Amino acid sequence: MEITEVLRRGILTEESVRQQERNKFTFEVALEANKIEIRQAVETLFNVKVAAVNTMRMPGKVKMFRRRGSAPQRQEPREWKKAIVTLREGYTIDVLKA
Repeated sequence: MEITEVLRRGILTEESVRQQERNKFTFEVALEANKIEIRQAVETLFNVKVAAVNTMRMPGKVKMFRRRGSAPQRQEPREWKKAIVTLREGYTIDVLKA
């Protein structure tokens, strides 16, 4: 898997912004990516040193589509994976700073 395919986007929520104070950054990553690939992608793309990588598979939510004149249709949930990357002391990612 290519390095540019591993990281999908940075996640900025209230919790992830609070974690940035402790040098932890949150990313949406490819479902097939493992911790080693995530570590290599972050280190090469942002030129930092990674101390730890924690990953989670997030369950998708069922969506209902309603159209006039037809029965409601379900869209299957799409799960995704997120990674919390802890950087070593002295390193930071300025692009994700909120």
